[in-house]
Amino acid sequence: MKASELREKTLDELHALSDERRRELFDLRFKHYTGQLVNTAALRTARRAIARIETIIREREISQTAGAEAK
Repeated sequence: MKASELREKTLDELHALSDERRRELFDLRFKHYTGQLVNTAALRTARRAIARIETIIREREISQTAGAEAK
């Protein structure tokens, strides 16, 4: 999912998506450790998706605190 698509989502949707991706990463790691994972690039993709989501969440937190300080 692209960052522009993620920026259109609400904060609650982003948190839910982050939790979902973290569960997915856990499952991928488990499969990797047991030798069942075929596509090892999926680990990297999942980590990057989580980072992208968390970055947008953090951007929103910073903008909210900056808006509150400006008042």
